[in-house]
Amino acid sequence: MSDFGQAFRLALDLVVRLDPDFVAIVGLSLQVSLTASAIAFLVGTPIGAALAVYPLPGRAAVVVVANALLGLPPVVVGLLVYLLVSRAGPLGEFGILFTPTAMVMAQAVLALPIVIALTHRACEALWADYGDALVVDGASRPRAVLTLLAMGRTALVTVFLAAFGRSIGEVGAIILVGGNIRGVTRTMTTAIALETSRGDLALALALGLVLVALTLAVSVTAFALARLSQR
Repeated sequence: MSDFGQAFRLALDLVVRLDPDFVAIVGLSLQVSLTASAIAFLVGTPIGAALAVYPLPGRAAVVVVANALLGLPPVVVGLLVYLLVSRAGPLGEFGILFTPTAMVMAQAVLALPIVIALTHRACEALWADYGDALVVDGASRPRAVLTLLAMGRTALVTVFLAAFGRSIGEVGAIILVGGNIRGVTRTMTTAIALETSRGDLALALALGLVLVALTLAVSVTAFALARLSQR
């Protein structure tokens, strides 16, 4: 219990003092995770909705694969992205290994199946209820996709939050491609892993508490924006 009490005091002290290292870690964590979540969301939501609307051959197989990849091992994704952006890889000439860009790529790949699978589930139900009416009204398939996304915007908030939760809590993949470099690629999760290995459990717990608080803050903000859009 003393460790928890010390962690709370340390977390409060870090926030109040706006410790430069702490602020840099938090800022990079939010920057990388929000960017990766936004990329996965923008790419995955049209795909998920299209899978609900278009009677494509092999659609069921794609849906099964997307759902199977919900449990995609982060270290495998990290390894694949590492091979892709390393000097010997096809993107090696861009020099993005051990940079936030590589970390965004890894997190976006992890979040993409979540966005596709959850969007498909939401839009499939809407298409079953309103698909015939849209077709009778003369809506084309592309327009139907946009209509379903607009109708399911509340569900899409949950989709985005699921993608963000997957991204912000990731550690295995981003250590492989980011390297946990202080002031460059160190995030909340990698810092927690580092401080735990060093035996500084109080600081690790403090960072964990702040990470949970930030995740809750993003969730509250997202739901508040969704409520405003509904009004």
